[in-house]
Amino acid sequence: MLIPSFVLSALDPLAYHLLLLAITCLRGLDDPLIWGFKGFPSLDAKLARWVLAAEDICFKNPLLTYFFRLGKCIPITRGAGIYQEHMNEALQCLNNGAWLHTFPEGKVSQEDAPIRRLKWGTASLIVRAHVTPIVLPMVHCGFEQVMPEKFYLGRRPPFPLCNKNIKIIIGEPLEFDIPKMRQLAISMSRDLSFTSRGWPIISPYGLDEAAQRCLYSTISGQIQTALEGLRSFGKNFLK
Repeated sequence: MLIPSFVLSALDPLAYHLLLLAITCLRGLDDPLIWGFKGFPSLDAKLARWVLAAEDICFKNPLLTYFFRLGKCIPITRGAGIYQEHMNEALQCLNNGAWLHTFPEGKVSQEDAPIRRLKWGTASLIVRAHVTPIVLPMVHCGFEQVMPEKFYLGRRPPFPLCNKNIKIIIGEPLEFDIPKMRQLAISMSRDLSFTSRGWPIISPYGLDEAAQRCLYSTISGQIQTALEGLRSFGKNFLK
């Protein structure tokens, strides 16, 4: 697999821009095995990604917690919302110039189906980062064959299966004009009716919960469109 020059330049520790990678999730093995392709600087700990990981899977006991924390994983509690404690930790990683890897669908899916509506956590990180990160959409297929959910008697295999064909598709970088999108969201949200979740106002821009909802929805929609385009390309042209 050829690595786009943008990916390597974005991983340059002297680069000014930040990188946030949005990727589909087919199996818990997606990360870190996906970074094992030829030419990727996977052994450089300074360039290693931070990744959001499900607390109920990767942090079930002290041993697993130590292991995944050592691997630069940030525990995320599914259903706890976009302002949970460890989302602030992820935001701090971005603000420190780190590369952050997210699964915006928010769950494992091995179905051959269109990309579902994305969770808003990834969009909230993009909006709240000190420097707006460049988002790199990425999809892959084949990991569902490496660790199928229903391998034998409805259970997963005890070990990953070998000699499977895995395809990794990296899209064009997405850049968001947050100041312009922020003003548009404030304007569009004035008459928005919704059930409040008590989100904090984002200072100093005065983004209330209604404006945040509009903004996060717009950004998530654009990322979803990019991911779906890559999924369709992989399905139709990379057989």
